[in-house]
Amino acid sequence: MPDRRPLVVYENPPINEALEASKKAISEQKTLILVGNCWADYRGRASSKLEPGERILIIKEDGSVSVHKSKGYEPVNWQPPGCLFQSYMDNGALAIKAIKQKPREALTVCFDKVYLLSVLSLIDEGQFILYASEEEMQKAILLQPSIIEEGLKPITYEKKVEPGFIDVYGIDKDGRMVVIEIKRKTAGKEAVLQLAKYVESIKTSVNREIRGILVAPQIAKGAQKLLVTLGLGYKPLDPKKCTEILRKTETKKLAAFFK
Repeated sequence: MPDRRPLVVYENPPINEALEASKKAISEQKTLILVGNCWADYRGRASSKLEPGERILIIKEDGSVSVHKSKGYEPVNWQPPGCLFQSYMDNGALAIKAIKQKPREALTVCFDKVYLLSVLSLIDEGQFILYASEEEMQKAILLQPSIIEEGLKPITYEKKVEPGFIDVYGIDKDGRMVVIEIKRKTAGKEAVLQLAKYVESIKTSVNREIRGILVAPQIAKGAQKLLVTLGLGYKPLDPKKCTEILRKTETKKLAAFFK
């Protein structure tokens, strides 16, 4: 089996060597990362000029380009997938020009110093799956309350009380009021105290026993002790399960529609 060489690294390469390596990587549609002192010029629907500075240039195999500073997650310059490239020497500097044809745009990035050049052959066949948000977890509980406990009947959600909004408000199988606070990630002491405030606020307006349930994938150790002390409950709930409930519900709706 041939060596795929998923990573080739050049440290402080001369500009002419960086030029040849860049040309080869782009022609083979590999991911190219350049770190060094550079400046950029954009011409298209508008125009911009980026003064010299030490930055990171990323060219992906789909022909997209981004120039990043050492701080922040957004690129300071970028071009979308499908660019055509020209690599050449410009007054002793390595110049890489990314051209978008429709509408006509061009981003030229020049390096006079290259500290690091990486060429990557990456295989990525995994799908991106975003599991449920707190709002979607709330929706799943309303659609299928049994994921919290059997016999739970939601009355309302986002119920306004003095400390804020109760995520889910309902009645359990024994007729007790239930206050549910949902957290997407590991719940800490703040979440427990928030739930306790909601329960206390409800006690002033109803004449029956009230339960508080904290719903989250996990709970911190200190928070677990606080729950017991305050007489509150905890229900572990995986956001992935909520996503599956919502997906099945949508499938049922589609099936009913086509019937």
